[in-house]
Amino acid sequence: INRQTMFDCHLSLHRHRQRVGKEGQVLHRSKRGWVWNQFFVIEEYTGPDPVLVGRLHSDVDSGDGNIKYILSGEGAGTIFVIDDKTGNIHATKTLDREEQAQYTLTAQAVARDTNKPLEPPSEFIVKVQDINDNPPEFPHGPYYARVPEMSNVGTSVLQVTATDADDPTYGNSARLVYSILQGQPYFSVEPQTGIIRTALPNMDREARQEYDVVIQAKDMGGHMGGLSGTTEVKITLTDVNDNPPKFPQSVYPMSVSEDKVPGEEVGRLKAKDPDLGDNGLVNYRLIDGDGMNMFELTTDSETREAVIKLRKPVDFETKRSYTLKVEGSNPHIDPQFLAWGPYKDEATIKISVEDADEPPVFVAPSYTFEVEENAPPGTVVGRVHAKDTDVANNPVRYMIPRYTDVEQFFSINAEDGMITTAKPLDRETQPWHNISVSATEIGGHHQDTKVRVNINVKDVNDNPPEFATNNEVLMCETVAPGKVIETVSAVDKDEMAHRQHFTFNLAPEVAHNHNFSLKDNRDSTASIYVLRKGFSRLTQDVYFLPIEINDNGIPAMSSTNTLTIRVCSCDSKDTILSCNVEPYVLPAGLSTGALIAILACIVILLAIVVLFVALRRQKKEPLIVFEEEDIRENIITYDDEGGGEEDTEAFDIATLQNPDGANGFLPRKDIKPELQYPIRPGIGRPAANSVDVDDFIKTRIAEADSDPTAPPYDSIQIYGYEGRGSLAGSLSSLESVTTESDLDYDYLQSWGPRFKKLADLYGTKDCSINDADDGEDS
Repeated sequence: INRQTMFDCHLSLHRHRQRVGKEGQVLHRSKRGWVWNQFFVIEEYTGPDPVLVGRLHSDVDSGDGNIKYILSGEGAGTIFVIDDKTGNIHATKTLDREEQAQYTLTAQAVARDTNKPLEPPSEFIVKVQDINDNPPEFPHGPYYARVPEMSNVGTSVLQVTATDADDPTYGNSARLVYSILQGQPYFSVEPQTGIIRTALPNMDREARQEYDVVIQAKDMGGHMGGLSGTTEVKITLTDVNDNPPKFPQSVYPMSVSEDKVPGEEVGRLKAKDPDLGDNGLVNYRLIDGDGMNMFELTTDSETREAVIKLRKPVDFETKRSYTLKVEGSNPHIDPQFLAWGPYKDEATIKISVEDADEPPVFVAPSYTFEVEENAPPGTVVGRVHAKDTDVANNPVRYMIPRYTDVEQFFSINAEDGMITTAKPLDRETQPWHNISVSATEIGGHHQDTKVRVNINVKDVNDNPPEFATNNEVLMCETVAPGKVIETVSAVDKDEMAHRQHFTFNLAPEVAHNHNFSLKDNRDSTASIYVLRKGFSRLTQDVYFLPIEINDNGIPAMSSTNTLTIRVCSCDSKDTILSCNVEPYVLPAGLSTGALIAILACIVILLAIVVLFVALRRQKKEPLIVFEEEDIRENIITYDDEGGGEEDTEAFDIATLQNPDGANGFLPRKDIKPELQYPIRPGIGRPAANSVDVDDFIKTRIAEADSDPTAPPYDSIQIYGYEGRGSLAGSLSSLESVTTESDLDYDYLQSWGPRFKKLADLYGTKDCSINDADDGEDS
């Protein structure tokens, strides 16, 4: 059935019974009669009908349909189904051996009506028979490999391995053979192992570095009908030192200007080596040439170029060209390729020196001249000389930079470099002058060169000698004749010549005095002697002794210096007590500075007292400015009465107006109003000469009501005017004692002394009433 072998399973139950004999009954166990082998089913079957796997049959099955076959286990009921009457097993689905190679099932025969087992269950295996349905695969592809260039033929590069999911134990489905599809003739592959090897000799990395190889694996032993798979292998040739360095040129021309300084770069060159890394590394060195002392060679670490630098300055006028020979070599040589050498190369460098417009050059690095002090202007100091070293040999102009000779002591001839004095020099003020002279090439690029000029001012004996010190000589009144009271010495600003010394003599006008004498000690000092005794400071306390000092120079200089001798009072041991004409004890008193300090203190104290008194006398001003008198506890009697509102001539209403309130409000001295409000333009104001009192009062009331700066406290407004015929009564309280009033003013007695006057005035009413009542009762 579709090339499927069908197996029948027969179950025979032989129940052998023996009759029971005398020897006894012999029992025999039932014996199962399953007779079968493994079942097989082909994988990937795609026919229209289910595949018959096999048939189960039991010996107890007589064919009457009373036996029922049951199948259980892996795939039972889903993949495998059984006909419960015939025992035929079918596969209902396509099977894949690579997913599951076999299935374990259990078969059992039971009675159809009672489902009681007629036979014990038994297991059997259904194996999935393999077909070649899986191509080979390379699980680790694509591959990358490296092999040194110039490798020998047959050098192993890489081994590739393919796998096949088919059953290797059944047929040739998993038997693989390797072959190369791309990469010939450079590489080959072993068919059985998959090892890739080189196939050509002398493969050069510099010619071609990478190769793309395609390897195929085919099952069925490589025969027709087998499945295949491929993978890519990228093979890279690694570098070896098989190429020597090579200079692209045999001769390299270079040039350098003569104004370049040592260390500056002249040029570069590089040897080419196609190898990589250390194999392509090139070392350079100078091996020959007449410029080896003038130039040096270094290697740029980044570009690996040979750099030629200037070691010493070059001079176009001295030598105009140099030759160098450079060698480039590989430091790392592969012994395998040593015969391919030599691994070095040489090149020649020709360096030409270019002329540059150089500044002039002084013939000496510095100059030192001498000139006498006090020499007249125009005296020659010395001459400097510079020359143009260029081929043009242009003339040179000289000058002295002013910052080196600020006071302009010297001048120089711009043409020949002759230095002369411009004003007299003084050695004692400045013994050395250090200036610079600049030389500039005429017609060039105005380049200049400076040189140091040191000028020594030679000494001339132009300063007379003088005392070394100008201290007074103190002499006792009781000095004995012939005693040395002082030894004087001299100094001179000029330089002392060899064996030069000072000589001392008394001035001619005192040469024959009877008080003192002088002795020259011939060692540039002189001693002063006393000729007499009996000096008194009350008679003469100071003596002046002129002394001539000569320096014996060329020309000789002399001066007269006065020695001051002061007579002093001494004790018996010649200890000086006093040298003043005043008595020995100073008078008691204060110095001028102390008196001035005392007077200043007195003046300051007086000023403080006056200020304090002035502050005490100052009166405290009231809060509101009133010009009226203080009315407290005062009774003012008026013997005049006006004519009332109808009287327009009795009193001037302008006097009632406060001149301080002309601007609309009364100033307060205790606070400062925050805002100043002008008078409302709608409120009329009577003229100064108006006699309408009613309008005046209304105006003042309106101003007070509308003025936000009006004082919040009560104030007394005094009007010394009362008209006649007014409807209002008298405002005075003085007549209240004559009126019949029921008010009790006894409380005024408890208000203190300030209200005593009012208490007395208003208390008389009660007293008079009480007296009258007492009289009537009597």
